[in-house]
Amino acid sequence: MTQNDVTNTLTTAPLPLAPGDWELDPLHSAVNFTIRHLGIAKVRGRFAEVKAALHVGESPADVRVTAEIALASVDTGNPDRDAHVRASDLLDVEKRPTMTFRSTRVSGAGEDWTMEGELTIGGVTRPVTLAVEFGGVVDVPIDGSRHAGFEATGEIRRSDFGLDFAPGLLGDTVKIQLDMQFVEPRGA
Repeated sequence: MTQNDVTNTLTTAPLPLAPGDWELDPLHSAVNFTIRHLGIAKVRGRFAEVKAALHVGESPADVRVTAEIALASVDTGNPDRDAHVRASDLLDVEKRPTMTFRSTRVSGAGEDWTMEGELTIGGVTRPVTLAVEFGGVVDVPIDGSRHAGFEATGEIRRSDFGLDFAPGLLGDTVKIQLDMQFVEPRGA
């Protein structure tokens, strides 16, 4: 099998998901991040307000993911720190209310996938690549709905988005971990 055959298989293999528009299950989804503080310790946090959609077509080439995250929903477990992160000298959520993501390409097979896309923060858009682990699909016994689970991980550089405040105090690299569940469209 040639490299081209492998690439074609990864982008045209049948998907284990029913076609249609899958809705985010916000109660079982999370957007988490980690950033270095003073270069010696990690600060972990999350964004509490997330909207996301998953459109599944016939092949990975037809998959689209979009997400919008309210930056003011940052939660690091410390209300004083969170207020400072939202302030004009850091994230400036008045000028940058949201962070958005739009996928541009999905490839992979089985449990291991890659999603390429565009991340926009405050009017600055940069490419980002996420490693995606497909957790599977399961029927929920309570209501009969089908849920699909994913974990996506990646990194961004704050400076790429003009968020170069506090160099030396905060690291430039932000590690991202997304745990997402989507609900299959009814009638799929």
